[in-house]
Amino acid sequence: MTSLDSWTFTAFPPFPVTVLPNYAVWNATNEVKNLTYQIGVSWPFEWDSRDVTNKTALTMYVTDGNAYGLTAAENFKRRKPVDSAQPDSVVVTIGYPLTDNVYDLSRRFVDLRPPLPGPEGDPPSGADDFIAFINGTLRPWVQNTIFPSVIFTRDALYGHSFGGVFVVYALIAYPGMFDTYLAATPTMIWNNGSLLDEVTRRWGTGLQEPASACADETTRAKPAVFITYGSSEQFPPRRRTETEAAFQERKALWQSFKQTEVTQELFYRIEGSRRTRDVTLKEYKGQDHAGVASSTIGDGIGYFVDW
Repeated sequence: MTSLDSWTFTAFPPFPVTVLPNYAVWNATNEVKNLTYQIGVSWPFEWDSRDVTNKTALTMYVTDGNAYGLTAAENFKRRKPVDSAQPDSVVVTIGYPLTDNVYDLSRRFVDLRPPLPGPEGDPPSGADDFIAFINGTLRPWVQNTIFPSVIFTRDALYGHSFGGVFVVYALIAYPGMFDTYLAATPTMIWNNGSLLDEVTRRWGTGLQEPASACADETTRAKPAVFITYGSSEQFPPRRRTETEAAFQERKALWQSFKQTEVTQELFYRIEGSRRTRDVTLKEYKGQDHAGVASSTIGDGIGYFVDW
């Protein structure tokens, strides 16, 4: 057990090395706030232990860790035998102590929700507190306690759906906190699209910024952004065994989210702001909302490593 500030990190029993090698889990508990997160950490096969020296590493922080943490960890480990030049990377997953689901819908709606005015009765936003936990508690714990002798370089933040909304908010509110922001099909229609307006309010249109702000000598200080969506989200095909009535009902629901439109609009607003060193938009042909999550992890890792 280790402690940092008001947080206590309690380790799970080690997994058998033939089941989950180089992967460990802790519960991070804050008794004052009555909060517990389940933290997973993955490190390279090439490291004999967490006490390695003379190593540098990238780090990827993954929200909704119960759903996507192992997917990200396995992606990094699968890539290394194919591309030996891939830099060493640590994956840190942030989830919840769940037994019957991979999503804690009530907790994530608070943790991932940007602090924007919304309908009366909505719970208060916890996004800033969640970001403060990641940056002020989790990151120092990983770097100083779990891997005390590793030199950490660039960090990425990943989120899918409402987690993608959180990533977009983190980008515009804390653009220097992470090197790369990976937003998998963010539900930008949330709250009547207010986060789109917040992008422009905080970052402008780029017209106010001098041309020198885009010069090569300054771009490395800016974040890189990878945004994705699936073509079958707003325009779903009929399933083979689906009745026409069921298809029309499902299609109407997904078309109401306007995922193609709002994601493209997000891209154009970020690109127009000239506040990033790169912003890339990728459409996954034939993929739906759920499928884009894992596809973005694989491609997002490639994007992150390349940058």
